[in-house]
Amino acid sequence: MKDTDLLDAHRQELWRGTVVLASLLALQKPGYGYGLLDTLERAGVPAPANTLYPLLRRLEGQALLTSEWDTSGSRPRKFYRTSREGVRLAQELQKEFSAIDRALGRLATEAEADSGTTTDRDADSAAGPATT
Repeated sequence: MKDTDLLDAHRQELWRGTVVLASLLALQKPGYGYGLLDTLERAGVPAPANTLYPLLRRLEGQALLTSEWDTSGSRPRKFYRTSREGVRLAQELQKEFSAIDRALGRLATEAEADSGTTTDRDADSAAGPATT
């Protein structure tokens, strides 16, 4: 497997879980599937249509989204909105995401320290106290 293929596979796996949170956040303002795809794309969240629509159905089945049909246009469109339970879940997932980010930051800092590389803060500390 090429390095780029390996990176792409891991990147896809990393983003997979974030699409749920991103969708719950984005759909706090009602929207339909295609509009959500556009919103996620503009935010930098990769979400292929062939995975997003099944996700919307699953989240609706879990009562994390509500939906209604808009038949006023030339063709009916299903609008989704994050439910109260979905908003609560999104808030908890955001806390978890922040905790994961902090944990990874600590691990990266420890890895830098173990490898002997220094950050600017480390270099300042090693220089000793400032003299006046």
